[in-house]
Amino acid sequence: MPAAPYQRVLLKLSGETLADAAGQGIDFERARDLVGPLREARALGIEIALVLGGGNLMRGRAARRAGVAAVQADRIGMLATVMNALALGALLEAEGVSATVLAATPLPGLAEAWSIERARAVLADGGIVIAAGGLGLPFFTTDTTAAQRAVELEADLLLKATTVDGVYSADPRQAPDAERFPRLDYDEVLARDLRVMDATAFALCREHSLPVRIFNFTQAGALMRILHGEDLGSLVSKEDRNDR
Repeated sequence: MPAAPYQRVLLKLSGETLADAAGQGIDFERARDLVGPLREARALGIEIALVLGGGNLMRGRAARRAGVAAVQADRIGMLATVMNALALGALLEAEGVSATVLAATPLPGLAEAWSIERARAVLADGGIVIAAGGLGLPFFTTDTTAAQRAVELEADLLLKATTVDGVYSADPRQAPDAERFPRLDYDEVLARDLRVMDATAFALCREHSLPVRIFNFTQAGALMRILHGEDLGSLVSKEDRNDR
């Protein structure tokens, strides 16, 4: 088997990945489907870090509409990501895959505090790191958390899992004739005003030349195919257009 093209990746998953068919709560049977691909990825010798959203448990917009202050709504959302991280971590451990949840805000008895040194030590020991609790600050999305943690860990690639197979000129579920872009550089994303991720997250990736691959996580074997070097989804990177 050829060597994997990456040494360390960060995978960003939405909270809905753990949810039931309606996108709500935590469906442990469905969430268990994540264990196999993550175990296989780790068996390749690739270091894996994860960031999970919390939208299956908490939507900040809904809380704000109900009158909850924005800071408090974001704090609740950060705790939702911790719940998802603990759930997935427990499922991984139950299947014999070492996983450590590191939370941005100290949560004694629940999760260790995030530190770059601790995260790197877990990865070096063969474990999976699940970075939870956002950045510990309001007004930052889990996309930004994923970009920040990927940069801190010097990941080779940020993988953003979605339910569409890449970046399009418009939502392909609403515009069937939307154009898909297999490869883009950072400037093209800005010029075309493509919403790959929020502006803060994208700026971090661009500044640190961190490649981002957007792909359909529900596609059979997608994660492993990418980790073996297959060109699935869309890749945003700093590249020479003459090399395309």
